Amino acid sequence: MTKNTTKDDKKIAKNDDDKSKPDLGPKIRIKIRAYDNKIIDIATKTIIDTAERNEAKIVGPVPLPTEIKKYSVNRSTFVHKPSQEQYEIRTHKRIIDIYNAGPKAVDALMNLNLPSGVDIEIKMS
Repeated sequence: MTKNTTKDDKKIAKNDDDKSKPDLGPKIRIKIRAYDNKIIDIATKTIIDTAERNEAKIVGPVPLPTEIKKYSVNRSTFVHKPSQEQYEIRTHKRIIDIYNAGPKAVDALMNLNLPSGVDIEIKMS
């Protein structure tokens, strides 16, 4: 004997799986960007240390693909088109998710002193 399953049965099974996951509370997602990989590592370590001191749960840092922009510039004018100089800008990115961050942790994260050259975007949900 085989059991016939319908789409409704599958939806019910999916909803049961969602309930088994623990609720981690409000989430803070921090996106970090920098041109230098050493600076971005220092910034992520500072953020993680601050969040751990305030007893928040941390997921990450998750390294995202490096964005590479390449530019070609003529070395001289007129007939020397084949002679070009090539430049590239590498943007390194990381994502850190912080769960169960209390007001104390949020204040500490907002007042962080990070190295120059680091761009941070913070979203709360």
